[in-house]
Amino acid sequence: MKRSEKLEIIDNLTEQINSYNHFYLADIADLNAEDSSDLRRLCFTKEVKLVVVKNTLLRKALENSEKNAEDLYDVLKGNTSIMFSDTGNVPAKLIKEFKKVHDKPVLKAAFVEESVYVGEDQLGVLTSIKSKDELIGDLVALLQSPMKTVIGQLQSGGNKIHGVLQTLSERE
Repeated sequence: MKRSEKLEIIDNLTEQINSYNHFYLADIADLNAEDSSDLRRLCFTKEVKLVVVKNTLLRKALENSEKNAEDLYDVLKGNTSIMFSDTGNVPAKLIKEFKKVHDKPVLKAAFVEESVYVGEDQLGVLTSIKSKDELIGDLVALLQSPMKTVIGQLQSGGNKIHGVLQTLSERE
């Protein structure tokens, strides 16, 4: 590979790292062609971008990026693929789902919400991280709950007053 090609790949990777808030480093080696295609298809349906990269090029891209990802340098050994996602927990759920049938991918590390998670044992933690949309939904539900209670109480009180007034008007 020529130096100009390497620089182009590094620039492309740096741009992707800067544009996504979440990315996972995984080992997908030893997957046969069919399993690899299944993984790529699953990534496509979950809107996760899967890219197989050389460790040296990825390290240079991480160094050039705006992210503070020095803790990821130690895991850049062996085969590495990178999964880009707009939602922090989707790749973790995808890996967990795919591992029910296959031995791979093995999670090496993840960069989620400005935090670095290293090791396969972090997969459970990463699947439980709530996305921004889920947090907003929880907040809206919490804010709506007292409002619904107040409105319900006002409506029930109004029905009682209406019933009393109607009973009084029928007496006369």
